[in-house]
Amino acid sequence: MQIESRSPSAFNANLLNVAIVTLVFILYAPLIIHWCDGWLNKNIGIEHEYFSHGLIGLPYAAYVTWTQRQQWQRLPDKAHPAGLFLLGLGAVFFLSGVTESVNLSFPIVLAGICLSWKGMAGGKLQGLPLLLVFLATPNSIPYLITPYTLPLQQFIASCAGLILIQFGLDVRVEQIYLFVGERITEVAPYCAGLKMLFTTFYVALMLLHWTGNLQSRRKTIALFAAAASISVFGNIIRNTVLTFFHGTGREQMFVWLHDGWGGDIYSAATLICLIPVLSVIEKFYSELDNPVPGTIE
Repeated sequence: MQIESRSPSAFNANLLNVAIVTLVFILYAPLIIHWCDGWLNKNIGIEHEYFSHGLIGLPYAAYVTWTQRQQWQRLPDKAHPAGLFLLGLGAVFFLSGVTESVNLSFPIVLAGICLSWKGMAGGKLQGLPLLLVFLATPNSIPYLITPYTLPLQQFIASCAGLILIQFGLDVRVEQIYLFVGERITEVAPYCAGLKMLFTTFYVALMLLHWTGNLQSRRKTIALFAAAASISVFGNIIRNTVLTFFHGTGREQMFVWLHDGWGGDIYSAATLICLIPVLSVIEKFYSELDNPVPGTIE
């Protein structure tokens, strides 16, 4: 009879891994809870609200990591120097106490752990979960982009004014302002649809992975292009309706759509549109790649 036993070094390595995971959980659980509370109750900075897609993205990243656990275990233990560097950088960011640095330390530390344990192969395997975590990490990118949204604001204001004129409303458009009588509605930088655009791209990425289409460059580009179009068109409709409500004195309806759960319905409807669009894209490229026998190309 042969009795298999683990070597002390293997046991110590596993114990160290468990200790590292436990430490990361203890350090970052309060931060993630803070993010989720802010996203759900909208009591976090407006820039941080741009990353509320993390409510679905972070659980999905955890799910993908869990489904890949057997592949992860089969990878040889091989530390990469970049892993130690990222762990050190993440520690510096976390200990800095600066809010944005502390936020960014989370994906940096996770990437460092993957590279330290399994090398580049581990980083590649966990590439999508790490990307989803990074794209859900609150930072100042929306604030930095805001000054460059003026052309988009003007475009949305012009389209909204044109639509309202077709419905017989007396509207005047000046730059990013819509005048309905004595009432003024502004297509502000944060109303230009960047938040919805970020969220739409994020959900499109998740859908592509879920359906197995992420490996297809053509389908990925097509869905991202469609997502951008859906987001911009949906925001034009939203600003048109908001201008109508405000311009006609329907303030309760304006608040409902702008600040209340009406905005959540609009966001959900926009994201749901991605599902049939992806289905059409899949069908189109399937027929393109596999033409019906007897047809002339």
